[in-house]
Amino acid sequence: MWPPVSLIASSPMTLEWVVERLRESAEPLPDSGFLRYVHPSDRSVTPAAVLVPLINRAHGVTVLFTQRTAHLNDHAGQISFPGGRVDEGDVDRVDTALREAEEETGLPRRQVHVIGMLPDYDIPTGFRVTPVVGWIEPPVQLAPDPFEVAELFEVPLAHFLDPANHQRHSDEVNGRRRNYYAMPHGGRHIWGATAGMLYSLYRFLSDDVR
Repeated sequence: MWPPVSLIASSPMTLEWVVERLRESAEPLPDSGFLRYVHPSDRSVTPAAVLVPLINRAHGVTVLFTQRTAHLNDHAGQISFPGGRVDEGDVDRVDTALREAEEETGLPRRQVHVIGMLPDYDIPTGFRVTPVVGWIEPPVQLAPDPFEVAELFEVPLAHFLDPANHQRHSDEVNGRRRNYYAMPHGGRHIWGATAGMLYSLYRFLSDDVR
């Protein structure tokens, strides 16, 4: 499923190193000490997948995000990765992530090199999300779906790998305590499941937690 490291161009971050770190995803990582939401064992969950798109820009690797339109039923107006629920015709979670990314952003699936996956992420709205990490070489021509996507934007990956940019928050919703991450950048509020998945990526790539 994943291309050999030798077939992918190297980057200022050394892509071979990124791929190797992600291939260690089967190995348990140290507990972050920050409990996040996990679906109760008796709850029915909806499987979903997102693409975590890493773009190899000349000035450094960036992460592509979508700003969801305000009228959507699920997570309206929020910053997220392109993705959605698993369709019956999808071969696997990778297929779901690539299909949804192409539908939402116009990113051709043939341009995405899948280099790994992060641990599944449960969110209180009932979804269990599989984050699929993809590497994209420019040029990148995108055509966002105006119904689902208000805006596409990129943030340097280095921003999320700096623990000084990680925030931890806690609040109470319907009598239950909720913990969540936030990683704001340039006036944009990147939080919740998206920030939590970015934190998972940080934990695999950073020596600080190993």
